[in-house]
Amino acid sequence: MTADDIRYAYGDEPLFSAASLSVAPGEVLTVVGPSGAGKTTLLGLLGLFRPPDAGTVRWEGRDVWGRSDEERLAIRRRIGTVFQEPALFNESVARNVGYGLRVRSSWRDRLRDAAARAIGRTDPSDRVREALETVGLAEKADRNALSLSGGEAQRVAFARALAVEPDVLLLDEPTSNLDPRNTAVLEAVVAEAREAGLGVVVATHDMHQAERISDRVAVLLDGTVIETGPPEQVFDDPDDPRTRKFVTGELLY
Repeated sequence: MTADDIRYAYGDEPLFSAASLSVAPGEVLTVVGPSGAGKTTLLGLLGLFRPPDAGTVRWEGRDVWGRSDEERLAIRRRIGTVFQEPALFNESVARNVGYGLRVRSSWRDRLRDAAARAIGRTDPSDRVREALETVGLAEKADRNALSLSGGEAQRVAFARALAVEPDVLLLDEPTSNLDPRNTAVLEAVVAEAREAGLGVVVATHDMHQAERISDRVAVLLDGTVIETGPPEQVFDDPDDPRTRKFVTGELLY
């Protein structure tokens, strides 16, 4: 997935002037920047929740917004998104994790799943179980999701995104305000997603986390991505002087 020179404004107030970035399969890209820089909005554009005002979002080399509604919907179903605040339903953990599978399934999908079950292949319930095992919550499948702690709720949100077997995973401040144990679990899930070949984009204000989990870091400042590179280069020897000021705390907003 690639974003080329995207521009976006809220009313008359521009947010992005020309932001570009890309994520490859099997790569973790973190986007860092101050509050208000537009990290969440950028993920929304990558997740196809809204089109950019200008520029292109490309999937497999082609402009997403130049395709038909049906093609674009098919692409959106290949993208999993986890928001900063998990929105869970007053149902079991397993039902919450399976929600994406239910809403994304067409009659063709249901026929395919029925055929898969008939010949002993993985069916949706297996995907729910596997996703819960990945985040360490298999034993709580029957618990009401609203009874979970904040960290457990975020792990359910991760499992829900993983259950649909996406190609790209978008994470918006995924461990904000979580304790170290839940943070470690979710960072391990990110590593597993990368090993499975997913492209992962993480928006975070936590630069220590970005150093731990990233293959590349993109710095979002002044309405654009001013620098992208390996974490050791971006944080220790940046090319742009604004990056150095940001990571050392000299650049205040």
